[in-house]
Amino acid sequence: MSNLDRRRFLRDAAATTALVSAGGLAATSTTPAQAAPPAAAPTPERRRTGAVSFRWWGTAGWRIDIADRTVLVDPFLSRIDTGLFTGAFKTDTPLTVRADVIDPRVEKATTVLVTHTHWDHFMDVPYIAARTGARVFGTLTAYHLGLAYGVPSTQLSAVKGGEVLDFGDHSVEVVGSLHSRNASYSVAFPGVRVSQPARPATIADLPEGDTLGYLLRVERGPSVYFTGASDVAERNLTGLAPDVAMVAMQSATTTGDYLPRLLAGLDYPKVVVPVHWDNFETPLQNPPVVAPADRNRLDDMIAAVRRISPRSRVLVPEYETAYHF
Repeated sequence: MSNLDRRRFLRDAAATTALVSAGGLAATSTTPAQAAPPAAAPTPERRRTGAVSFRWWGTAGWRIDIADRTVLVDPFLSRIDTGLFTGAFKTDTPLTVRADVIDPRVEKATTVLVTHTHWDHFMDVPYIAARTGARVFGTLTAYHLGLAYGVPSTQLSAVKGGEVLDFGDHSVEVVGSLHSRNASYSVAFPGVRVSQPARPATIADLPEGDTLGYLLRVERGPSVYFTGASDVAERNLTGLAPDVAMVAMQSATTTGDYLPRLLAGLDYPKVVVPVHWDNFETPLQNPPVVAPADRNRLDDMIAAVRRISPRSRVLVPEYETAYHF
C-alpha cells in the first residue's frame, strides 16, 4: 500500500463518508475511541449556532454563513456582458457594478476572500466592501486595486500563501496557487500591481495579479478548499486534506494532469464540487446556463473525477441553493 493510499485509508477509517443531497448536505462523523485525557481546568468554549451553509453564486463565487458571520469567496454578481460567450469578446467592456443585483443578496459580509483579480472574480468586491465593511483578503494586486477603488487600507489584507488566519469558530489557510492557461499557453490579462494604479475602468484594467486558493476549516464542521482557476501547485496542498473541494473546470487542455495532480494533492476529498462552468454573463437563475462546449467539458470533468477518485461524491451545484457539509 502506497503512503498516499495508507493516509487515505487511515483518514477514511476515522470518519464516515459525507451524505449529500441537493438543497442540503448532511454530514455525520465518528471518531475512534480514546482514553480519557487527564483532568484539566475548564476553558471557555467557542460556540457557533446553526448549520454552516454554502451557496454558489456562479463562476467561483460562494457565500458561506457561519453563525452570525458571512464569508464570501470571489463574489461576482453583476455578470456583465463582455461578449465572451458569443465570440465577440470586448476587452474594453466598462466595469459596471449592478447594485440592484448585489444588494438583495449581500446584506452583510464579514470577510471576502479573493482568489485573483480578473473581473469575473474581483469586479464587485470593492462595492461589497464599501457596502458591508467586510475585510478583503487577496494578493498584493488585490490590495492595490482595492486602494484604487477607495477601499480603506484598514479593510484590506494582503496575503501570499502559507498564512493561517484564525476567526474563532473558523479559520482560513491561504494557499499559493496558479491560474489556468488558454489554448495558446497564456493567461488572460496577465500582470500584477505593485503600487496603487488609477481607478480601473474596463475589464482589461483588472489583471490576474497572481492566484490563491483558500482552505476554510469550521470548528466542529467541514473543511472546504476553494479554487478560482484551473491550475494547481500541488506541492502547496500537502497536508490540507479537505472534506470538500470546490474545483474550477478547465477550459483548455494545456495544463497537464490538472485533475489527477489536484485530487491527489488534496488527498481525494469526500465531495468534489465543479465550479466555473456556467455562462456567467447570464442572469443568476436556475437552471444555470451552460455553453455547449462547456457542457461537454463539465461532463468530461465529472467522468474524470469519478475515474481518478472513485470514492469522491460529485455534486454539481445550483445557484443560491444552501448546501450543508
